[in-house]
Amino acid sequence: MQRALIITGLIILAVGLAWPFIGKLPLGRLPGDIVIDRPGFKLYFPLTTGILISLALSFLAWLFRK
Repeated sequence: MQRALIITGLIILAVGLAWPFIGKLPLGRLPGDIVIDRPGFKLYFPLTTGILISLALSFLAWLFRK
């Protein structure tokens, strides 16, 4: 449990330090992300971004299982 908490803390720290660079990535504005913008209504569904993040996390999980 201690190891998991330390690793989680380090991951949160790394994401926090990298946040200015992460914000500049085109994630969330990829082709395939659905945006419907009408007066009084805005729907944003990041389909492609979600698929890419899922693939990346699955790959990382696969690497750590080995």
